[in-house]
Amino acid sequence: MEVTIKKKRRAICFDIKVAWLAISRMYNVQAAKEDITTNIGFVLLHIDEENGTPATKIAPLMGMETRSLTRMLARLEERNLIHRVPDQNDRRMVRIFLTEEGKHKKAVSKDVVIGFNKQLYQHIPAEDLETFFSVIDRMHDIIQTNQINSNHHAGS
Repeated sequence: MEVTIKKKRRAICFDIKVAWLAISRMYNVQAAKEDITTNIGFVLLHIDEENGTPATKIAPLMGMETRSLTRMLARLEERNLIHRVPDQNDRRMVRIFLTEEGKHKKAVSKDVVIGFNKQLYQHIPAEDLETFFSVIDRMHDIIQTNQINSNHHAGS
C-alpha cells in the first residue's frame, strides 16, 4: 500500500509579503544613501514633475490610506521635497509639485527601480513575467471588485 503525502499549498499572500519585504529592505538600503525611505521614493515617483499631481490621486495610485498619505505629504513638505499649490481651475483641489531636491530624490528613486527591474528582466524569462503580471492583475481585480468572501476561512 502506497502512502502519498499531500503537499501543503503555499499561502499566496505570505509569499507576496515576504517578497515585498525583501524588495523593500533592498530599496531602503539604497534610499538611506539619499536620506529617504522606500515609501518616500514611491510617493515622489507618482508626482508629475511638470503639472504636479492632485493630492487626491496619489493615495489610490499607491494603495495607501488617505490619512497615511496626508502624514507622508506633511513630512515631505517639511523636508522641502514637495510644495502644495491650489489648482488653477478648481480651488478646492491641491496639486503637489516637486522641489528641486524632490526632483533629485525622484530621479535617484527612478534609477534604483529601473535598475532592479532590468536585473529581473535579465534573470526571469519574459513569458514567466507575463504570467506573473497577468496573475497579479487578476488578483488586484478580484480584490478591487470584492469577489473574495471575507467570511470564508481557510480550511473550512
